[in-house]
Amino acid sequence: MAIGLSHGGTTIYSSSSLSNEILVGTREGVVTIARDGAGSEWKVAHRAIPDKHISALIAEPESGMIFAGAFHGAVHASIDSGKSWEQRSNGMTQNNVYSLAARRIDGRMRVFAGTEPAHLFASDDLGLNWQEVPSLRSVPSVPKWNFPAPPHIGHVKHINFDPVVPTTIYASVEVGGLLKSTDTGKSWQEFPELYEDVHRIMIHPSDAKFLYAVTGRGLYVSPDAGATWEQWTRREDEIGGYPDGFVFRPSDPKLILMTAAHDAPGTWRTTHFAGARISRSKDGGGTWEVLRNGLPDRLQASIEAFCLEEASDGCRVFAATTSGEVLCSEDLGDHWRTIISGLPPISKAGHYRNLVAA
Repeated sequence: MAIGLSHGGTTIYSSSSLSNEILVGTREGVVTIARDGAGSEWKVAHRAIPDKHISALIAEPESGMIFAGAFHGAVHASIDSGKSWEQRSNGMTQNNVYSLAARRIDGRMRVFAGTEPAHLFASDDLGLNWQEVPSLRSVPSVPKWNFPAPPHIGHVKHINFDPVVPTTIYASVEVGGLLKSTDTGKSWQEFPELYEDVHRIMIHPSDAKFLYAVTGRGLYVSPDAGATWEQWTRREDEIGGYPDGFVFRPSDPKLILMTAAHDAPGTWRTTHFAGARISRSKDGGGTWEVLRNGLPDRLQASIEAFCLEEASDGCRVFAATTSGEVLCSEDLGDHWRTIISGLPPISKAGHYRNLVAA
């Protein structure tokens, strides 16, 4: 089985055995890195759709098909583990894709795509045809959706589902807020109490009411499905003030790893320095430790893709950067090593350009 490492796709995998192939979403397409077996080095095995800047990668579990979203490049699908791809975007009126997700709902596997401008699309036939979920744009806050960087238009940065009730969907709009639907997208609820720059929502696997909101101002949590929120990390914290990547171990969700830049991307245009860190919590997010063994104290690059894979034979965490490196820990963050370098930037939209030294 191959797993995907991308900005707006799947971030937590439960596998029968650890994967020997990783599909990495880069500025120049999907790069497959592979190793022959345990202990061998990772190498570039394949490159595909190099003219597309990949935003998201997901594997549809029933068909085995892999989907790739692209910035200004629509949605593409592969039936051969990423070796060849075809565009599947019929019915999509927006082609700037930021996020992808899939879930079996009402007896059908449904694939969702979030775009900029912030629209949500759904497909019930593996991407052959898409329909917009127009109700996403019926909430009162839509006129205020905005993004700091040009063209100043908000986007659907992340899509997630209740682990028990698949008709409950969460959409994170950057910058706009968190939206929740309990009826498969027919209607949506907003959470004005939560800071509006929402990067992603992660849901506790055994308590679907417990939500983690990763935002541009830090980590927020809600123990009651969004009725109330509490801020657990802040801009001035040592772990980094601008978090984005967030994964937990499926068998022990109290163990969480989170990535964060020192400050918001707007500062990178002048500093060319993200100051990224990876931190770990062993108590469900209450306390955090900065991880350093094998990592610089602060990375110059930003960590823009982050995923965890757990299997019966181990657990691994992967982090990919705007400078084209993939880092790996095989002991849940105690030690890190760079398993490959020299890839095109792994980056949300134009973040990589702000981090090129003058």
